[in-house]
Amino acid sequence: MQLSYDEAKLIAGFILADYERERVTTLKVLESIPDGKGDYAPDPKSMSAIKLAFHLVASEWYFLEAIHLGAPPAKHPEFPGSVHTAEDVVAWEKSKIPAQIDKVKSLSGELLSRTIAFGEQRKLPAYAALTLMLKHSIHHRGQLSAYLRPMGAAVPSIYGPSADTK
Repeated sequence: MQLSYDEAKLIAGFILADYERERVTTLKVLESIPDGKGDYAPDPKSMSAIKLAFHLVASEWYFLEAIHLGAPPAKHPEFPGSVHTAEDVVAWEKSKIPAQIDKVKSLSGELLSRTIAFGEQRKLPAYAALTLMLKHSIHHRGQLSAYLRPMGAAVPSIYGPSADTK
């Protein structure tokens, strides 16, 4: 479906507002990772909690940068040696993501309508890439929230109270 530039701007604004609401919840989940438990993984095939947390926020940066540039950045942010705790991941997120959100908010409807190729198989209008980013983030936030109880942490409310917040 081809959208007008005004429609693309409207839809992108709606998705970004939804993302900003979800971002608050994501930060609550990240902040719930207990100190000293970042290496926890429920299975040898699973990412550790700290690497999953960083993947979540680094991917958000990656998607937002791709939307801003009109093409994916050359590299996905690598796990920095300076990240050891959930607090470090949250600090990285807060230092990077708000500026990315502002960049995307400033884009015109024309730029939000351009096609972004995420590999050969996935080509999307920029505004639709926002939805993919949101789904990707919520997926990994769900994985991370399932790690919390086995790590000895409380699960924060996400879309309603959890057994830990009642």
